[in-house]
Amino acid sequence: MRAAILEKLYNWSVVPYQYFKKNEAWQFNAEELKEYPSDSLGYHMSKFLVANSFQLQEKLESHDVFHVLTGTGITVPEEISMQFYLMGNGKRSLYLFTVISIGSMLYPEYWRFFKLKYACGKSALPFHQLEFQKLLNQPIKRIKSTFLIP
Repeated sequence: MRAAILEKLYNWSVVPYQYFKKNEAWQFNAEELKEYPSDSLGYHMSKFLVANSFQLQEKLESHDVFHVLTGTGITVPEEISMQFYLMGNGKRSLYLFTVISIGSMLYPEYWRFFKLKYACGKSALPFHQLEFQKLLNQPIKRIKSTFLIP
């Protein structure tokens, strides 16, 4: 039931969120990302998308990058935890605060997990604002080590 509530809120909010995002949509799909070198961010993005039967969502590509870089899964509590990670990393947005607020109320038993993810984000160097499309050919290990992402 809790997951269904958050899924409904997500489905309701995704189009307006995309509309107000200022970044350009990527011109790639999962198959094209697969062509990047096997150690690259682009290739790992492709693996993540294919493994979860996802396609890139216009203007929301960085969300999938965050999953790949932080190793965060796609369950509802994991999605919420990723927002805590990003808050710890310095990201601020109405969407982030909304997910954290509602997620904390609906999943209080995960508070320690959320707090741990916040601390992980705080210990990493800020990376949430990067133009990830320009980094798709870079080795994922280099990106993670540069920004201290465990």
